[in-house]
Amino acid sequence: SEHPLLLELPSYRLPHPRDLLIGLWERAWIFLRRVGGIILALTILLWFLLSFPAAPVDATLPAIDYSFAGRIGHAMTTLFAPIGFNWQICMALIPGMAAREVAVSSLATVYALSAADDTAAAEALTPLISDGWSLATALSLLVWFIYAPMCISTLATIKRETNSWRKMTFATVYLFALAYGASLVTYQVAVWLGAG
Repeated sequence: SEHPLLLELPSYRLPHPRDLLIGLWERAWIFLRRVGGIILALTILLWFLLSFPAAPVDATLPAIDYSFAGRIGHAMTTLFAPIGFNWQICMALIPGMAAREVAVSSLATVYALSAADDTAAAEALTPLISDGWSLATALSLLVWFIYAPMCISTLATIKRETNSWRKMTFATVYLFALAYGASLVTYQVAVWLGAG
């Protein structure tokens, strides 16, 4: 004869607020230690690249154009100009590969802004972005971040899960090509529609 399956579940209880707060604190602390250190280290590195070497005495351009970061960004602009990226965006892409969260602070550092948190940095960037970026550039950057590899840890996870450098390399090249192609189409269509 058929007998229904019976499972006895433990009684449901509301969690104690103290236990919730302890769990939230532990998870927040782990996150801040893991990501906060990366963000701080990359922001310091980017500041160094943006600050050194100093501009010559008879410099006519802003000092940042003579820095290591300025030189790297200007070199990358050749490749990224068809998708509407200026050298400041190109520079923000590099530390943004370590952690996506760094992109806003990288743009703030590149634009020589100082803000206490990401919200303040985003608010301070608004006038610079609206004056220096077209709608086509902004859309292209959004599309880039949709398709580009999330961060280096994502690539490390692909390597660990597939146990193959070849598959990780393929995924990296594929995602960058997809991001570039989608950004190119987005930018060119937006410019064609008059948003550039």
